Amino acid sequence: MSDRLFAVIPCAGAGVRAGADVPKQYRSVGGRPMLHYALAAFDACSEFAQTVLVLAPDDSHFDGRRFGTLRFAVRRCGGASRHASVLGGLQALTEFGAQDSDWVLVHDAARPGITPELIRTLVGELRDDPVGGILALPVADTLKREQSPVEKSGLAAIQATESRDGLWQAQTPQMFRLGMLRHALEDALAAGAEVTDEASAIERIGHAPKLVRGSLRNFKVTYPEDFALAEAFLGTAKPV
Repeated sequence: MSDRLFAVIPCAGAGVRAGADVPKQYRSVGGRPMLHYALAAFDACSEFAQTVLVLAPDDSHFDGRRFGTLRFAVRRCGGASRHASVLGGLQALTEFGAQDSDWVLVHDAARPGITPELIRTLVGELRDDPVGGILALPVADTLKREQSPVEKSGLAAIQATESRDGLWQAQTPQMFRLGMLRHALEDALAAGAEVTDEASAIERIGHAPKLVRGSLRNFKVTYPEDFALAEAFLGTAKPV
């Protein structure tokens, strides 16, 4: 239990699919900026040594006064991709004494449904694992693959129905050793490989991250209609 816990929250995206002039992480959900909920969940876990919030260098929307006394550090080292922003956050953790053997949990700023209980469940399941893993949910919906190209009508047509057996929908936090994750991300960057989450980078170098069951409330706010769903979840939850 001597290896310390750290968190990185990449927050450098523009959130264009959410359909607003303000990046989605700063839009109000339940009377607070959406970003507040992720920061508050980690702040409530006193076992974490530090949480680093990674912003774009030119972010003019962030106002630290909106987050009260929550415990986190800000570093404006975000890149053009989530991949680059997470790498910047990992490098920033060394300022706080983080070692390669320490654990880092990477969490999306646009998942306001995260709770201290979910974070602690992930840590409890993986603390003694040699690799680490992620929160995730088994896929429940029937999956369809679209034909290519899209028809002239603008509507996609179904090419095939895909089996959902053994498929999981990835969530965050994703928890790995700092040194292993940094190596995996740097290796993918050097090879020009596209990785859409931390687990895919770890998989790429030959490891098999574990799957820890997450929660429906921990979904990623992506589209305009998702804000109403987030309000519904957070409106019935205890404040964190």
